[in-house]
Amino acid sequence: MSVEPYREITFDKEGDGPAGQPAALAALARQGLTDLVVFAHGWNSSPAGATRLCSDFFEPFPGLLAPGVEAGYAGVIWPSMMFTGEPVPDYRALVTVLPEKEPVLDRLTELLATAPADEAAFAEFGALLRELTDVAVDGDGRAAAAGPREPVPAFLVADPLEVCALFTEALEADAGAAEGFGAAEGFRVGVGRYWKGAREVLRQATYYVMKKRAGRVGESGLGPLLGEVARAAPRVRVHLVGHSMGARLVAYALKGLPSGTRPVASVTLLQGAFSHYAFAARLPHDPGRAGALRNLQNRVRGPVVACYSRHDTALGVFYPLASRLAGDSASLTRAAGLLGSDDPRWAAIGHDGVQAVPGTVVRPLAAVLRDGVPASGCVSVDTADVVRSHSDICRTELARVVVSAARTGR
Repeated sequence: MSVEPYREITFDKEGDGPAGQPAALAALARQGLTDLVVFAHGWNSSPAGATRLCSDFFEPFPGLLAPGVEAGYAGVIWPSMMFTGEPVPDYRALVTVLPEKEPVLDRLTELLATAPADEAAFAEFGALLRELTDVAVDGDGRAAAAGPREPVPAFLVADPLEVCALFTEALEADAGAAEGFGAAEGFRVGVGRYWKGAREVLRQATYYVMKKRAGRVGESGLGPLLGEVARAAPRVRVHLVGHSMGARLVAYALKGLPSGTRPVASVTLLQGAFSHYAFAARLPHDPGRAGALRNLQNRVRGPVVACYSRHDTALGVFYPLASRLAGDSASLTRAAGLLGSDDPRWAAIGHDGVQAVPGTVVRPLAAVLRDGVPASGCVSVDTADVVRSHSDICRTELARVVVSAARTGR
């Protein structure tokens, strides 16, 4: 580990952790710490890989802190998976985080490897995805009710061949080689090539599983833990940092803080893989609804900073496509309407920052490095000058943003 003192906070998929974790962190805080920086990783293939990421990310921090600041560090290790620019997550990583689904993953992997050019194989692929994600369907092929907080993505219950065709077109368009499919019956021509899109569909299905898990771990695990630490060591200022799904995790931790506690002094979201409307009191396209984390930025004593980059293909192309497919089953047969559109309803906070929150400050990275982060409120920072891909976060410049938000810098 590149920094000391460092501790790891571990949770299972339900947000439960070993007994004594809050006491251990509080004891660390009582050793004279003024600040505790908590980092949550995104999709990783193993706990060891997550620890390495924590070490790499934290490495610049000691040299950036002002005299008198005594900082401690913690990494949130939760059962996740790799989320890179690759077309499909590593198979062994999937088994690691979903061991009960190994037979399903065996068959999915076989289909992707052999790429049979027949429609029955795509139908089987769709059924396996539903089994992987625990999505049940009735006799008419409709998804069983999942509750108002967990809507079932339409792409998991729609025609698997059409869905794979859509994702194939998205991949080819992103590569500069888009080919229009024309009428819906055009999907039935040369179906073998749609296994390219099927790999992305598998990744989006596992994204759906991890999306639910990250929110649950944040709200049920990290939030209550921080509340216990605050009661035991009330003077320590906590700074939350999350990458990708880890950004979702730390944001949902605000929802899980016990009433009356405000231990969080700053939040920095790096390429966050959740809606840019999450903190909004009203959605621009539906004023009667609010974001999932409505006004929770007010539970933070300092700023909530969202770093975003236009170079993040994972969030710029596939996150909005999956979000559209999750909410609009009719559009599955209108590929041209889905692809190439710039509908802001579906964008990620890591793509264009915080949206629909009045008073949000927008700054380029150079201005933040020169002038610092505002002391409070929502702040969107364009980091495209240094962040060239979804996982490109181990940068001294980003460490400086965190330190500035925390008010701990030189």
